[in-house]
Amino acid sequence: MADTPEQRAPLVVVMGVSGCGKSTVGVQLADALGVRYLEGDELHPPRNVARMAAGTPLTDDDRRSWLLAIAERIAAARGSGQGLVATCSALKRSYRDTLRSGAPELAFVHLHAPDAVLAERLRTRVHAYMPASLLASQLQTLEVPGAGERAATFDATLPAATIAAQAAAWLRSDHPHREIVEPPP
Repeated sequence: MADTPEQRAPLVVVMGVSGCGKSTVGVQLADALGVRYLEGDELHPPRNVARMAAGTPLTDDDRRSWLLAIAERIAAARGSGQGLVATCSALKRSYRDTLRSGAPELAFVHLHAPDAVLAERLRTRVHAYMPASLLASQLQTLEVPGAGERAATFDATLPAATIAAQAAAWLRSDHPHREIVEPPP
């Protein structure tokens, strides 16, 4: 196994509120990096799924076991020297801290889009249990990654392939933090 975070296989969480494109970008980023992809939503316990399907926002306590399950997968990938791209809303810094418990060098690709764009995407998509009505609570909960976090924010209105390419380039550059990448004029 490599000695430094820069030499290890990449460990990444694609994060953001519902409708930002986490899954689409996550799959493409995993392909670009040549690592496994983990859909974090698949690790939600049935109780969380039922709460969300009923339009009830999750609490910190609701999210805890889910975040720990994702952190365990990240730790397992790290322990085996394999890279991983996982998706998870990771809305609060404390949630990201829980995820980092699996790998301190974990990087976050934060997808950001205007509220109106997110609402339109949610209006037209079909999701098994995440209703559009929960967007407002997610936006209220969101704490944008900041100082001391290995994170970059990308414009989620860009094509997923563009975002994945930008994110892969950022991860390879090993810059600790990056502000939002604006769409071209």
